[in-house]
Amino acid sequence: MPAPRKYPDELRERVVREVRTTGRPIAHVAKDPGIHKEALRGWVRQAEADAGEREDRLTSTELADRNSA
Repeated sequence: MPAPRKYPDELRERVVREVRTTGRPIAHVAKDPGIHKEALRGWVRQAEADAGEREDRLTSTELADRNSA
């Protein structure tokens, strides 16, 4: 069983969207809600993979399929 998430999904989605739409630096966006910048960086990278913008990471669907097998 995976560990419970520290941050709610709504917060994750909001800050990732802010980074992607405004172009503000990850460190600046992470500071306001108190999120570690490297956590946010990982979320942004995953969102880019899910959107087909990165080929160096598996999408969330691929990760879920891999973990359920």
